[in-house]
Amino acid sequence: MFAFALAAVVAGCARTEDRAAFTDSAGSAEAVATAAQRIDSAGLHARIADLAADSMEGRAPGTPGEEKTVAYLTRQFQALGLQPGNPDGSFVQNVDLIGYDSRPTATIIAGGSRIPMRFPRDYVASSRHDRPQTSVDNSEVVFVGYGVVAPEYGWDDYKGVDVSGKTIVMLINDPAVASSGDATQLDTAMFKGNAMTYYGRWTYKYEIASEKRAAAAMIVHETGPAGYPYSVVEGSFSREQFDVPSANAGQRVPVEGWLSLEKTKEMFRAAGYDFDSLKAAARRKDFRPVTLNARASFAVDVGVRRIQSKNVVAKLPGSGTPDEYVVYTAHWDHLGRDSTLTGDQIFNGAHDNASGTAALLEIAEAFTALETPPARSVLFLAVTAEEKGLLGAKFYATNPLYPLDHTVANINMDGLTQWGSTSDITVVGHGNSTLDDVLERVVSTVNRTVRPDAEPEKGFYYRSDHFEFAKQGVPALYVDAGTEFIGKPAGYGMQKREEFTSVDYHAVTDEIKPDWDLAGAIDDARVLFRIGYIVAQSPQIPEWKPGTEFKALRDSMMGRRAPGEGN
Repeated sequence: MFAFALAAVVAGCARTEDRAAFTDSAGSAEAVATAAQRIDSAGLHARIADLAADSMEGRAPGTPGEEKTVAYLTRQFQALGLQPGNPDGSFVQNVDLIGYDSRPTATIIAGGSRIPMRFPRDYVASSRHDRPQTSVDNSEVVFVGYGVVAPEYGWDDYKGVDVSGKTIVMLINDPAVASSGDATQLDTAMFKGNAMTYYGRWTYKYEIASEKRAAAAMIVHETGPAGYPYSVVEGSFSREQFDVPSANAGQRVPVEGWLSLEKTKEMFRAAGYDFDSLKAAARRKDFRPVTLNARASFAVDVGVRRIQSKNVVAKLPGSGTPDEYVVYTAHWDHLGRDSTLTGDQIFNGAHDNASGTAALLEIAEAFTALETPPARSVLFLAVTAEEKGLLGAKFYATNPLYPLDHTVANINMDGLTQWGSTSDITVVGHGNSTLDDVLERVVSTVNRTVRPDAEPEKGFYYRSDHFEFAKQGVPALYVDAGTEFIGKPAGYGMQKREEFTSVDYHAVTDEIKPDWDLAGAIDDARVLFRIGYIVAQSPQIPEWKPGTEFKALRDSMMGRRAPGEGN
């Protein structure tokens, strides 16, 4: 049954132009269905176990764990008979990175009292300037609400106040604007309601702080709005950070970091302010920055090193239009090891993202099982340094091995479900592109449904590698596990998600568990394989939908005129 359904899906995606290079039939769909069976639990589990083994040392960039991981992925791609993905004849793309190992001390005087600041329990702070020490001395502390300047919403948290040379304190996520009709509800016309926009992402907060020439930018951590507990900040942001070399690095805010909620409230109290009251005020458009009765000093010792990390890339040449590409991505890296810990020191990253990288290999195996490759070429790209800010994907998207105007789609995998099969599948960023339509057709053939992001307030769309492709205009699809688990009670899926976030996310406990059930991961990987095949085989290429922020860039890239631009 699936073979004929797949043929119908491909036909539904096709245009009426020349189809010489794009042919499909029930026979080829039978071959695709057979190839999909190569994606199985035994293979996926074995590959996750290989990648998450203690011997891989947590797969951190710039460590022996990277060398082992890159060698493993290269061997796997070679064994599948795939071609090197780099036109230079290798399976790697070198990624230039700068590592910043920051060791900060902080002094905050509020209301005349010194606030004890313990790193990393109370705060984290780092500097990404290429010098051995960065200092901020006795700077004024200014609370700038959410730190957002969004002209399209008529929103400006700075209101013309000069914060240059000052320490700014800001809230994570978007301004939580209350509905005028019901103060308990969010205004859906402002910042997409409860769905995080890029203005809510921590990367934006530091970008606007740099633009405003602040001396230090500190984000207040709150578990709900951030989407993860403070332990993630401690474990991730207190360690060596990386970035892609940039000529503008010297213009970045000198000190950037996070404050724990408890320490923030203590500082505000000492300065004569109530944190909750100011937070409530920051939800209004008329909020103005508040200069606190506080001063902050930072001294950040920085060890700087330059490394050449690696993206690993393999290629299946297309049989019709091989100069067009569908790109699958998954990040191979995790957090490495922490020798200061007692007991287990290795961040194995079994779910995040050995599972996605293993699925990349499984999908690659399915494609190599096809008697005839699809018309377009397929790239399998395992990227580095996602945990450091999507840096491997950023490097590829800004230094592509193949032109982006010939890259028709990106399909990204970051953490597959380990709790069984679901009747649904989640699209992070649902409604952005016509890739959603292909997904809808594919899952309907296996009696599943597509749902939008179950936790849009956590900003997952900005937290994985597809976003770097989207920013460059390439239509991108990022699916997450469904939440309706077959044979499980209502609420089971959200319960398991919350458990993982609070216990295992970016923790040494993210390991293969005895009760893992990869049936749902297999279901999802097979769906993604079929979507990639359809996109690679159909004359019609995916498009951003009207109103999506990436559409204008893609239209310009492809030489399309926007409505009203004339002939």
